[in-house]
Amino acid sequence: MRRRARIAIAGLALAATMCGQQVSYERLVNALKEQQNWLTYWGDYSAVRHRGLNQINTGNVKDLRVDWIFQTGQTGAFETTPLVVDGIMYITGTDGYAYALDARNGRKLWMYKHTFPQGRKATAVNRGFAILGDRLFMVTPDANVVALEAKTGKLIWQTEMAAYNRGQYTATLAPLAIKNKIVVGISGAEYGIRGFIDAYDAETGKRAWRFWSIPAKGEPGGDSWAADSWERGGGSTWLTGTFDPVLNTLYWGVGNPGPDLYGESRLGDNLYSCSLVALDPDTGTLKWHFQFTPHDIHDWDAAETPMLLDLNWRGKPRKLVVQANRNAFFYVLDRETGEFLMGKPFERQTWASGLDDKGRPILTKDALPTEDGLRICPGLGGGGNWMAPSYNPETNLFYFALFEQCEIYYSNPPLYIQGRPYWGGVSRSAPGEEGWGLLKALDPLTGETKWDFRFFRPSWVGTLSTSGGLIFGGDEDGSLIALDARTGKNLWHFNTGARLVAAPITYLVNGRQYVAMPSGAALLAFALPEPDR
Repeated sequence: MRRRARIAIAGLALAATMCGQQVSYERLVNALKEQQNWLTYWGDYSAVRHRGLNQINTGNVKDLRVDWIFQTGQTGAFETTPLVVDGIMYITGTDGYAYALDARNGRKLWMYKHTFPQGRKATAVNRGFAILGDRLFMVTPDANVVALEAKTGKLIWQTEMAAYNRGQYTATLAPLAIKNKIVVGISGAEYGIRGFIDAYDAETGKRAWRFWSIPAKGEPGGDSWAADSWERGGGSTWLTGTFDPVLNTLYWGVGNPGPDLYGESRLGDNLYSCSLVALDPDTGTLKWHFQFTPHDIHDWDAAETPMLLDLNWRGKPRKLVVQANRNAFFYVLDRETGEFLMGKPFERQTWASGLDDKGRPILTKDALPTEDGLRICPGLGGGGNWMAPSYNPETNLFYFALFEQCEIYYSNPPLYIQGRPYWGGVSRSAPGEEGWGLLKALDPLTGETKWDFRFFRPSWVGTLSTSGGLIFGGDEDGSLIALDARTGKNLWHFNTGARLVAAPITYLVNGRQYVAMPSGAALLAFALPEPDR
């Protein structure tokens, strides 16, 4: 009877929480002060993905166990990063599904299913929600932005970003809520789209501004495209950006140019593909840009995380933005000006002999794919990729997953046909060489590797840092792992039974710390055993 009473009281408290739940812009700005919650895709605006929680630590992580599992019942990769707000968890699934859960036990509170127009069916992964006020925001496979009532999952408004048009434009990222706007990006560069970043009014769904990631002729950067190639220039903006509220600057990575792997039809640097763009979030105006890989023909986009760090650079405090780029170089930029400060390779690479004093790569003679094929490192997956990194302010180390592989690149002129893939080549594994994965700890001020943890195969799992001295990650075989943040020692692992293609988070409810990880079509929450069990 007492247990039933406790459950009833807890249920009433949860209902009261949902009714009164509000996430203001001020809460998002100060998200790192709410260590118990996870309020944005990255956990906060800077994307450090560190929490000062230490209930689970190096001494007891060996006792970590599955506490609850939520099964979506869907198919396909489950790539969501959950939001946790005052005991409520919000997740997105594949094909336009979304859910609210009790973060203590995984009990489903509501479910939302996007309604596709008659005759249209789009299939795609989704990486998560944004929350602002009492509303949740997500994108859909057919390139819509929707606003839901956080309490019930009821649809409030829906706005089309771009015509789905035979599968060209899609959307997969988690939106970013800034002030009264919802900022999103687009996917589809492999179909010859023209990429953009959009902002929508959170109240009405009306588009506030659009920044074209591929400029037209006559616009700044438009002369970096030959003829009319910009019209099919790619430049997807498919991963969530970061934001500095003090500088009032939005940082967003831009994808590869189109056609992929073939550049003769688009001679020039092809701005702003493979670049980091810094925008005014109020107007979408470009403040500065930095292009990591000019005229890319390797599929090395720059959608990797632009993490914001305030560190002493060469003895003086400086506002930095760092990125482990897909081209296998780790970059440090001044985030106020875009000035290049450092770039160092973090794995094998054969395409550049180095970077000049402006950060532009110095190509080797064996840098470009050929019709007959050429071995180039890194491979098509790049060095870094979209897997979320983390930064621990206690160890001062940057942690990220990477691929170690070289591949044979082939390049051929493609024919553009609307609605079909716009690829100018392929890549194949180099004979006798199978790729592997690493979880790397790197000093962001020097680019020096402090330790590596090797996976048998490349991993698509991001990292999570905690004050318990732990780095959580995962491997391609479905194991969630916990490593010692200072040494890389493997302290714990658990095979979830399905492929992992996301990143873990941690949160605290009723004084109990959890680690949550999507796996297959399920979400698993781990915790230490309760004392009375």
